[in-house]
Amino acid sequence: MSELINDFVVRFANVNGTGSASANGMFAKAIFRMGIPVTPKNIFPSNIQGLPTWYEVRISEKGYLGRREGIDLMVSVNPQSMLKDVQSVRPGGYFMYDSTKPLHKEYIREDITYLGIPLMAICLEQYSDPRQRQLFKNIIYVGALSALLAIEFGVLEQLLAEQFKGKEKLIPANVQALQLGVKYVQDNFNYPLDIRVERRDKVGKKIMIDGNGACGLGAVFAGATVAAWYPITPSTSVVEKFEKYAKKYRVDKATGKKNYAIVQAEDELAAIGMVIGANWNGARSFTATSGPGVSLMNEFLGLGYFAEVPAVLIDVQRTGPSTGMPTRTQQSDIMIAAYASHGDTKHVVLFPSNPKECFELTADAFDLAERLQTPVIVLTDLDLGMNDHMSEPFEWNKDRQYDRGKVLTAEDLENMGRFGRYLDVDGDGIPYRTYPGTHPTKGSYFTRGTSRDEYAVYTEDSAVYIRNMERLVKKWETAKTIMPAPYFYQQKNMSPIGVIFFGTSTYSSEEAIDILREQEVVMDAMRIKAFPFNEEVAQFIEDHEVVYVIEQNRDAQMRSLLINELEINPKKLIRILNYDGMPITADKIVKEITQTLVTT
Repeated sequence: MSELINDFVVRFANVNGTGSASANGMFAKAIFRMGIPVTPKNIFPSNIQGLPTWYEVRISEKGYLGRREGIDLMVSVNPQSMLKDVQSVRPGGYFMYDSTKPLHKEYIREDITYLGIPLMAICLEQYSDPRQRQLFKNIIYVGALSALLAIEFGVLEQLLAEQFKGKEKLIPANVQALQLGVKYVQDNFNYPLDIRVERRDKVGKKIMIDGNGACGLGAVFAGATVAAWYPITPSTSVVEKFEKYAKKYRVDKATGKKNYAIVQAEDELAAIGMVIGANWNGARSFTATSGPGVSLMNEFLGLGYFAEVPAVLIDVQRTGPSTGMPTRTQQSDIMIAAYASHGDTKHVVLFPSNPKECFELTADAFDLAERLQTPVIVLTDLDLGMNDHMSEPFEWNKDRQYDRGKVLTAEDLENMGRFGRYLDVDGDGIPYRTYPGTHPTKGSYFTRGTSRDEYAVYTEDSAVYIRNMERLVKKWETAKTIMPAPYFYQQKNMSPIGVIFFGTSTYSSEEAIDILREQEVVMDAMRIKAFPFNEEVAQFIEDHEVVYVIEQNRDAQMRSLLINELEINPKKLIRILNYDGMPITADKIVKEITQTLVTT
């Protein structure tokens, strides 16, 4: 293998529940602290402990943050997965393993280099406590990697100091474990390897944060005061992070009183019901769930749409259907999010592609929900939600005012005649509303999930029903004018070929575009950020002879949504799909687009 400086992939193969996550995370953070872009991915089973788990770290000086096929250095400390781990190493790559016991012959390949370090033997010699042996084994291999890959030891020491702040007595033992790994490499190998890191200044002020944490913080800044949810992987930490930030920013310093409420409901159906009730009562409220939860929430989402009550739902997608693979990623809730509930129902959906957009679009979701008086769904996925990603710092305009929409005050009600909750006064399809208790005699209204007239009076008059449904269509058209605009990567119409992607498909799609450009295949690219689609999305498709739609599901759901909503000829949209539970790679995108271009 030729030299790979700041451009390679390391994968750790561990046993779930053995404390490896902290050590592996320290490895990734150390490289980030050296100014080198890095993206880690935790690949874990859905049980508590005992099964194989992997932690994959891509180092890319160019800043490519998507997965790449092939492993350059495998750190294998789990016998259960060792055969699979050996096979995943690229020819010319490295395989680090615990050499306390000799490797079985079926693990031997002639085209890779083996780095045997007797991790367990070192731990048995150094530590008498069984738990210490297990934990420090992970730290020892990080120390070995620091020597092999030229990671600055001082950076690791700094990370330990931060991790054990307030528990400084634990630092020396961890530093010693790192040094044990370094010394073994110094005594037994030529180092550093031909794959290694060199300090750069490619990170700047960027931060590392997971999408769930960014959504939780976005909800706090958006003014959310109520969260109701039922725990489900991979969305649980959204509310956990919201609580963490609310404890810091939503507690009255003088009285100690909490200015927020978090309710763990008995199930997802109850959770969304509480959210709709809280929003109807004037609070900004939200829930977080994943695909199975959205299935249960359908009835209440239909109520929110038809009764016109704001609500925010953060859906962190995982593989389906049914229970699917709870700890694998996918973009397979697009159709259910867009059309959740029976009958003619449509929902606003936002598609963040990085933590900064998780923060921003979560905050925007609350404004859109109240302005449009409808549920808004923020659609992320496990990869974006649970993994750390390099991100631009978050920004917040202190002068920003919350958009509460068309809310009448007591004075407004006093100076008007009969209040019509579902009257289209302004011609945009959005009626006026009041908060309960605004006026002692005026403004009270029933919020109906049944057919009603403009004054919220129950009716089964067909003409009145049609009038109401057509007003909701008019509101949908209004929504198109205020949705976040798509993002374009080149000047439009440079090429007859277009590419559309969204969410975490973005990382690998951006890299694939660069690779294809180097092969003299030039394409215009657009990233969708919201549904309903505005005119720019429709125009982009119209302007190109053929458009590839990249997404991570089996049934090409975004492609179907584009065809259905924009009345596109299906032959014009070519699907590029990935649904194995892992994030799509640039290699796969390039291969499929290239094959398609050759055949056409």
